[in-house]
Amino acid sequence: MTPAGSYMEAVAEVATIAGNVALSHYGKNPEVSYKSDRSPVSIADYAAERTAREWIEEKFPADGIVGEELEPTRVSAKRRWILDPIDGTYTFLQGVPLWGTLVAVAEGESVIAGAAYFPALGETIFAAPGEGCWWNGSRAAVSDVSVLAAARLVTTDARFNRDASRRHRWLELQDGALALRTWGDCFGYLLVATGRADVMVDDVISFWDGAALLPIITEAGGMFTDWKGTTTAFGGDAIATNSQLAGIVRDILVVPDAEYSSRQER
Repeated sequence: MTPAGSYMEAVAEVATIAGNVALSHYGKNPEVSYKSDRSPVSIADYAAERTAREWIEEKFPADGIVGEELEPTRVSAKRRWILDPIDGTYTFLQGVPLWGTLVAVAEGESVIAGAAYFPALGETIFAAPGEGCWWNGSRAAVSDVSVLAAARLVTTDARFNRDASRRHRWLELQDGALALRTWGDCFGYLLVATGRADVMVDDVISFWDGAALLPIITEAGGMFTDWKGTTTAFGGDAIATNSQLAGIVRDILVVPDAEYSSRQER
């Protein structure tokens, strides 16, 4: 097995272990606090991330770890594990099962393995470059929808209020598509990777949201970029599509460099 393959198995294992810790709190009104950006965090988030970190420390003690909720460790390590113990904490707290646990391993900004586990749904998907994308034990593949009028769009929040230009682009995309659904978070990317949706768009994501998802989408035959059209999990936003719609969607959404830079400075 290649090093990427061994890490692929590892991210799937630790995502399952940590996700099951989160699941033990699901539907039980866990204690909640709020971060400086007013996003919620619960004791379930902390417990799941601590469990993942303990597993990594035992199995891969030389690797660094960075997670959404706790302080990073070994920041100068060649490889780092990237953790989002509950992607979709708001969803989790509302009792909606479309949340997941995300785990990735990266060297710099090159992601070498990623996994997403959906404990309340019993679905697991993981991938590594050159190793394929695997969903519940079978090979995952994106859809072959090739026209926007037949496309199924997913997003986390359809308001897209960050700036007028971006909202205008999004409205053009949604108005041309067959259907739009929300409650996206990481679940939307699972739908694209497994052919149950065709486009997933997020106006804002963090790298711990995107790192696991990039190899999952690309190894399933799709395309994952930021709003500049760059294949990266570290761009601060995301567009995931099947390969047939990749150019069509990005012709509508991708922001010119000058406009993008101006917006990022605000």
